Amino acid sequence: MSDPRTTRRELREDRVLVNTISNVLHCIGHHSRRARKVPLLSKRHVKARLQFAYDHLEDSKADWFKVLWFNETKIEVFGANHTCDISRQDGTACGPKNTIPTVKHGGGSIMHGCFSAKGPRYLVHIHGKMDSTAYLEILAKNLRSSIKDLKMGRHFIFQQDNDPKHTATKTKAWFKREKIKVLHLKTKP
Repeated sequence: MSDPRTTRRELREDRVLVNTISNVLHCIGHHSRRARKVPLLSKRHVKARLQFAYDHLEDSKADWFKVLWFNETKIEVFGANHTCDISRQDGTACGPKNTIPTVKHGGGSIMHGCFSAKGPRYLVHIHGKMDSTAYLEILAKNLRSSIKDLKMGRHFIFQQDNDPKHTATKTKAWFKREKIKVLHLKTKP
């Protein structure tokens, strides 16, 4: 099937029963699924993400247990604002034809939080746009208690992406002053 978004009703234009179409699609391994939402990535983003994966390929499980992941996400109060049903084979969920590219901003609430292999910790609702000053306020109020609650110890690694507020001079200086080792993802989104 060249377009996974073709519906069974559209295929029915040849006067074939919808059940017959469904049965044939099922027999050849196509199943009705909801398209996954994935970040819209440029070739540069894909290359940088692959490089990050190669750089950390030899990291042990114990290494990853030291990482405190920290990021923001958009939460849709009334569910996703756009969904699409597709027909796809098993193992092809993340193929470009079977996903809906997403971009940041536009509706919902922005939440900021952290988690490690030991579990999640605080979640903060972001009001308005966040800059490096607001980011540092969140860290100052919540980071130490999260480290303590998660029993991360002094030798934890703080992970963040390359968002401008994360890479600002003021932010870098704060991490240096606090003696926190930072693991940056190669690129964003």
